Amino acid sequence: MPHAASPELSASATSGLDTPDAVLDETLAELRAHAEEFAALGAGPRAALLRACLPRLQGVARSWVEAGCTAKGLRIDAPEASDEWYAGPYFVARNIRLLARSLDQIAQNGKPALSPRRFGRSQDGRTTVRVFPTDMFDAALFIGFSCHVRMLEGLDEAAARERQAGFYGRSEPEGRVILVLGAGNVSSIPAMDVLTKMFIDGAVCLLKLNPVNEYLGPFLTEALGPLCEAGFLRVVTGGAETSSRLVHHEGVDEMHLTGSDRTHDLVVWGPPGAERNRRMAQNDPVLKKPITCELGTVTPLIVVPGMYSDRQLSFVAENVATAVVNNASFNCNSVKMLVTSKEWPQREDFLGKIRSVLARFPPRKAYYPGAVERFESLVGGRPGQMPEDGAGEGTLPWATVFGLDEHAHDERLFDTEPFCSILSETALEAASPADFLRAATDFCNDRLWGTLSANIVIHPKQGRDPVVAAALNDAIAELRYGAVSINHWSALVFAIGSAPWGGHPSSTPTDIQGGLGWVHNTYMLDGVEKAVLRGPLVVFPKPPWFVTHRRAHRVAERLTDFEVAPSLRKLPAIALEAARG
Repeated sequence: MPHAASPELSASATSGLDTPDAVLDETLAELRAHAEEFAALGAGPRAALLRACLPRLQGVARSWVEAGCTAKGLRIDAPEASDEWYAGPYFVARNIRLLARSLDQIAQNGKPALSPRRFGRSQDGRTTVRVFPTDMFDAALFIGFSCHVRMLEGLDEAAARERQAGFYGRSEPEGRVILVLGAGNVSSIPAMDVLTKMFIDGAVCLLKLNPVNEYLGPFLTEALGPLCEAGFLRVVTGGAETSSRLVHHEGVDEMHLTGSDRTHDLVVWGPPGAERNRRMAQNDPVLKKPITCELGTVTPLIVVPGMYSDRQLSFVAENVATAVVNNASFNCNSVKMLVTSKEWPQREDFLGKIRSVLARFPPRKAYYPGAVERFESLVGGRPGQMPEDGAGEGTLPWATVFGLDEHAHDERLFDTEPFCSILSETALEAASPADFLRAATDFCNDRLWGTLSANIVIHPKQGRDPVVAAALNDAIAELRYGAVSINHWSALVFAIGSAPWGGHPSSTPTDIQGGLGWVHNTYMLDGVEKAVLRGPLVVFPKPPWFVTHRRAHRVAERLTDFEVAPSLRKLPAIALEAARG
């Protein structure tokens, strides 16, 4: 496995809202006082609590989005505002709706409902579970898309069902307090992490917001108000010292972190140096509490060589640009490394199309701490990559570092997640599409940092070729990533809520890579290896999450309203807005 990003590339924000120690102590005592009550609460009442959040969320959604747009320099009345709608109240509303439905089914039958038709077998004999579409609404809104979960080796359908929703099979579950250290980049992540820990793991939660987006506090407290008012959730703010105090507080039983591998290693193993090395060698962590985490990755997009039409290449280029421009590329699943074939005749045309799409979008505000330093460290000195005149103060250009040498062992873009506006590319030598898939799988597994998510683009004709199809199935099975997405950005796996989201289970505390454990996962599956999403190479009309969609913000707002209260009568208006993109 490649080594982690170096500590000098990390940075943290200073909180302007530090919570006093006495308040932290009091808050944790309040949560502890309600932990047993929450643990004993039945699935039905839990579902009712969740549903009570939806109107509260809807009431604060626009203000929530406006605050995010202000912080990130986005226009609320423009398509770019869709970043904050989708990755904010829309994702949270969907997560709440699907969790509440699963809880109703647990109350009725002991498990979230999975019909026999949702189970299958992969080419290598693994049990699979179809988790998307979840219902007729998904099927109508996401035509041609599906997501299956590959279970760990040795788990058949009976075992998968037995392990499902394990917390709700306990006769006397213990009350626990889980600390969630929230992500600073995407506003839905802290809320969705909390929902997982509360309603799948069964614990009360203390959410400590990241200083970067601690302005979310009032909106999340209102949207999740019924949980806070019942004494099962508290939201606090503060900087690194507050986080450190909470991590080691005796009132915290477990913790969950969304962030970087550097933060995980600092929390679990202590500061870099000889003592950390000793602890890691002897498996003697500073933090003895259970920890789960979702961390970053140098996210690859593998393009299987073939003869694509101009329309197909243009669509894929827009898809890639979306995965770069969205949220100014401050996403743990932003596409960071294109993996192409040196023998692919259309390679230069494809890379040119990506550059052309990126050139249509002004530089975004570099709002995340350390972004400028990371950018300069990783691309400074490379021709044509530094900001040009007119880029705008506080912004970074879309850097395209193409043609990296796959054999360069000192190439930092292979083992450092940029977490800023950099898209890189390397071309592999391969005699055929099947050989390329094998080479790309080995390259991603052995050379790129992280295990969170990966993407593959493949022409439909190649998917029907028995030799290439077999190589694709092998790649899906062998890629060491928690999510593998075919023809579309892996952020969809995060977005749909029903799929587990997390690092591949090959990650370990001493080599943390993309993280440990799963979030979202509204079917409450246990024993997951990875989620595999598939979609058509080209979708019409244009997907409303594309950065090039002219009505993206309108569609996103309508979809948020839909998730709060789904109805067939709302679908035509959504479809009309989507078609106008």
